[in-house]
Amino acid sequence: MSMKKCDCLHPIDWRYGSKEMRKIFSRVNRLELLLKVEAAIAHAHAMVGNIPKKAAEEIEKKASAKYVKLKRVDEIEKEIYHDIASVIRAFAEQCGEYGRYIHLGATSNDIIDTAEALRTKGALMLIEHRIVKAIKNLIGIVTEHKETVCIGRTHGSQAVPYSFGHKIAIWLEELVRHLGNIRRLKEENVVGKLSGAVGTRAAYGVHADRIVQITMEKLSIKAAVITHQLVSREVVAEIFLELILLACSIDKFATEIRNLSRTEIGEVAEPFRSDKQVGSSTMSHKRDPERSERMSALARIMRGYTTPALENIITWHERDLANSASERYIYPEIFMTIDQMLVDFDFVISGLVVKTEQMKKNLDITKGLVMAEAVMTELVNNGMNRQEAHELLRKNSMIAVEKNAQLFGVLKKDKEIIEFISEKDLKEIFDSPGNYLGTAKEQIEIVLILAEKAIKE
Repeated sequence: MSMKKCDCLHPIDWRYGSKEMRKIFSRVNRLELLLKVEAAIAHAHAMVGNIPKKAAEEIEKKASAKYVKLKRVDEIEKEIYHDIASVIRAFAEQCGEYGRYIHLGATSNDIIDTAEALRTKGALMLIEHRIVKAIKNLIGIVTEHKETVCIGRTHGSQAVPYSFGHKIAIWLEELVRHLGNIRRLKEENVVGKLSGAVGTRAAYGVHADRIVQITMEKLSIKAAVITHQLVSREVVAEIFLELILLACSIDKFATEIRNLSRTEIGEVAEPFRSDKQVGSSTMSHKRDPERSERMSALARIMRGYTTPALENIITWHERDLANSASERYIYPEIFMTIDQMLVDFDFVISGLVVKTEQMKKNLDITKGLVMAEAVMTELVNNGMNRQEAHELLRKNSMIAVEKNAQLFGVLKKDKEIIEFISEKDLKEIFDSPGNYLGTAKEQIEIVLILAEKAIKE
């Protein structure tokens, strides 16, 4: 959608977020969900004998934006200044004599919170789908590169040999946990409510509890166990916080891609969207990790949602409006933002360029210093005191740095070392960094099993 066509103010209306998520949070869909909840309540009233079944059937038939126009709702709201009451009146106009049965026993937030639960469920299902897709792509990368040797880095400096597959397997396992959290929250925290003005359900009459049960079964969601006029916002906050944590994980992955894409490192690169993509308006040669940078930028916004999500938990007595305006902002923004991050992440990892030859070159940058721990470990295995071995390697490493020499060349001249490791075995350590990967492969296999299981559930 172009800016010209929608003349929008907020970037999530035209730049960020998918069409699918935008549809879920559209005004029309919100109206559809509000009408759906009202129709489900009418159905429940008919089931317990409170209203004629024909009335419930007509209400359900007209519970659509096809009949109840958003334009008409807006016209009424300009007159009465109440959004839900405007929906009710516009709905009643379409139901003729049966309009009087709409909203029977309900308060506004019965409709708002339950409709929001339906919208949240749909949004979480889309997020779940995107995570599953990302997991499948990561499984492919991990499987292909479980034995690809690269350099591990700590504090920004080269450390010891590493497995690129192990690096990505950590991302994979983290996403599997997020997937489990999303699925749990979708089942446990997406709840509707029909509680009335303060939570007693008094206006629903003697069949109140049965009406709640029938309504929620009709809508295919759980009912909150107990509420005042609002569903407890800590339930909602938990969903938001999980999405914020997911954003932080994606930011972590994106930051690693950005770092590995540096010219001086050059071990991975983002895919280009086409052969005509421009990296810079002035530097024609540029190919920047701009999708990963955008993920990091959007994660900063996501972390900012933590405060309003937590502040909304507090209410005055049985209800106030301090949460309302805040939620109108953060509901769509949180879901649209994390949706964009997942779309970008999927794009990057589905075509991630892995430069294995550059990884091999980077292993040799320090002239063997990264194998110091491996040599120390072998000395200890061969009987040397661990502290003595560490000191020997420290001293010789400093000599190699000062002389800009290969560590192997320095070590083979050290009699104390050659006494415990033959020159041939010492050279083998330096020639085969892939032999110093511990149980990385076994750890990867465990993660792959967990990931395969997760996407089949």
